Amino acid sequence: MQQRPNFPPPRKPPGEGGGGGQGRFNRFSKLRRPTREHRINEDITESQVRIIGEKGAEILSTRDALQRAKAQGVDLVEITKGQEVPIVRLVDYGKFKFEKAKKEKEAKKKQKVIQIKEIKMGPKIDVGDFDRKAKEAIGFLNEGDNVKVTMKFRGREMQHTALGAEKLTEFYTKVAEAAHMDKKPNLEGRMMSMTLRSKGAKPKPAPAATPAATTETAPATNPAPQG
Repeated sequence: MQQRPNFPPPRKPPGEGGGGGQGRFNRFSKLRRPTREHRINEDITESQVRIIGEKGAEILSTRDALQRAKAQGVDLVEITKGQEVPIVRLVDYGKFKFEKAKKEKEAKKKQKVIQIKEIKMGPKIDVGDFDRKAKEAIGFLNEGDNVKVTMKFRGREMQHTALGAEKLTEFYTKVAEAAHMDKKPNLEGRMMSMTLRSKGAKPKPAPAATPAATTETAPATNPAPQG
């Protein structure tokens, strides 16, 4: 009697019935809820919530809070994470996200990016240039930027680095009203530098109001009587 050869059973492609959990995972992964920054509505599983409204705070059961949100046609949105009793607001979630993104964008515009401005000089700098550079540094500091003052020594000037340190210290005294000494004068090779940190940006003075132009009108004259 002729025997039939034993062939292995055909494999089913991934995702088709039966075996392998990977196909099952891929099939249901699309049904997962998208992750949100804030929990809303049924995602809030605690038994009570603290509602923040125009009249202050109020503690309600989560069920009653959901019913109130549904009656008002809005969402129950958690605004503070990690609280034993979640802090929530009754608000349209789409509008809530839009307003929050708008506030973050406006706050980002107002943020000052602190820069480090560099001012260079030599140990033989004359008084006029020295005062001009100090004035320039005060301008940077009043805008909120930090300033790095660098002094370069050439040739035999390396024999007088102490004079350079005195010059930098004198420079700091001229700008001390607008700066803190963040890094004292330090010699590295032929360069000596110090870093000054701004005490904070100062508001710019408002432009003087120009007086409105006044126009003079000629007095009305009565016409001469006709004879």
